[in-house]
Amino acid sequence: MNAIKNIVMVCLMALFVMNCKNDVKPEVKTVETATKVSTKIDPNATYAKAEFKIDGMTCAVGCAATIEKKMAKMDGVKSAKVDFDKKLAMVEYDIAKVSPTNLVETVTKVGDAYSVSDMKTVETFSEQ
Repeated sequence: MNAIKNIVMVCLMALFVMNCKNDVKPEVKTVETATKVSTKIDPNATYAKAEFKIDGMTCAVGCAATIEKKMAKMDGVKSAKVDFDKKLAMVEYDIAKVSPTNLVETVTKVGDAYSVSDMKTVETFSEQ
């Protein structure tokens, strides 16, 4: 009788443990991302392309990327690309809002170590 009681007790405990299992399901969260729409590009503006050398850069991630971001944020700049390996910046800008002098000032304000040389206006950018 005692053995049957123990078997029933074990069965009940097993049934209880199996039924009380907490199914943990991963929580799904929806995250909205903001899409940045550039409103600074004027379709009626006259754009020029400039290329120039930037001396003093020591890395692609810190130096080149920072300079590129600063120029891209300028009002009137349509696009900016800095090639660390070639030490070359390529910028397309609205000539009514930005001048080559503004571009030089922006680069030199990022850091004292940076200097601009060989500024030229081009029809198409050099191959990257």
